[in-house]
Amino acid sequence: MPPSAARRSTFAIFALNGFLLGMWVVNIPEIRDRTGASTVVLGYLLLLLGGSALLGMQVGGRLIDRFGSRVVVVIAGLVLSACLVGPGLATNVPALAVALALLGAFNGVIDVSQNAQAVEVERAYGRPIISAFHAFFSLGGLLASIIGGGLIALDVDVRLTLAAAGVLGLILTLVVRPTLLPPSPGTTRESGAARAHAPWTPRVVVLSLLAFMLLLSEGVAYDWSTVHLHDSLDASKTVAAWAFGAFSITMTLVRLVADRVVARIGAAAYVQRAALVGAAGLLGAALAPNPAVAIVAWAIFGVGLAGCVPQFFSAAGNIDPTAAGTYLARVTGTGYLGLLAGPAIIGILTNWVSLTTAFAVPIVGCLLAGLLAPSALRKEEA
Repeated sequence: MPPSAARRSTFAIFALNGFLLGMWVVNIPEIRDRTGASTVVLGYLLLLLGGSALLGMQVGGRLIDRFGSRVVVVIAGLVLSACLVGPGLATNVPALAVALALLGAFNGVIDVSQNAQAVEVERAYGRPIISAFHAFFSLGGLLASIIGGGLIALDVDVRLTLAAAGVLGLILTLVVRPTLLPPSPGTTRESGAARAHAPWTPRVVVLSLLAFMLLLSEGVAYDWSTVHLHDSLDASKTVAAWAFGAFSITMTLVRLVADRVVARIGAAAYVQRAALVGAAGLLGAALAPNPAVAIVAWAIFGVGLAGCVPQFFSAAGNIDPTAAGTYLARVTGTGYLGLLAGPAIIGILTNWVSLTTAFAVPIVGCLLAGLLAPSALRKEEA
């Protein structure tokens, strides 16, 4: 199977994952109203979604080590597509809870398996290509916001919207299945064989810590960038939205070109420098005197963060190909905890300090990531 075909299919899987998740996100207000969930209850339901995703990542990692990423990503893509309609069909909070638990679990499985497939494709290419896959995840989410927002404006029933998106996911998953890469010989366990030993080595711990710190920073941009402009700089809601828009645009664009930079200077040097750019960008946002400067600073923050986390996933997947799923699940799972924890930590800190002062947490995280990256990534390049 030519790696170019597998690369295109993996692009499609990442885009599909972003699209399916985005279709749920844009329809949250309608689904909340249909089920009668309060804002507080919705918060607990979103925690359930995140918690089930973490569980799905760990289960998915073990399944990848047993069956290979192609089998797992196809099954997860099919089931996730089918599960997408669940939140739309829910008419009460318990039903929505069940639907979100399933959606989160299989989103976790596809998250780790698509990254495992990306590592295999990258290995077949023999050069860095993993950041571009994550750009397609972002593009899928952008597509969902455009299509989903348009359908909402046309007053299309949410059940029909999510069902149509699910059918599209089923079809696309089946179309790309034949061209995904099978596991390399010797990288999966035979039935009844002992599970590969996958210890928490210092390197795995550092990779997980790096993912936690930078995804924590990314989560802060998702949930607090617009609030920062609106509350701290008195920007209108329309102008404030540009903070997250600028961050998202630079994240996507830089991910499309980051692989070329990594190929030239190496993953360790890239993360070391990019994390410092991210810290400078967020510091600039915190000190910005007006919304225009803040928007530029949030864009710079996106430039810094964009290509870093994929390098940790690539390194984790190459530690031991026979336990790639387990190691990827550990690093992606720990990183996902940071993505969930970041906004909450900032929110808690604002009880005692200003929002801009609370940004010191992700700024320090970026600085530490820049300092620690060489110890985790240079070994991979040796």
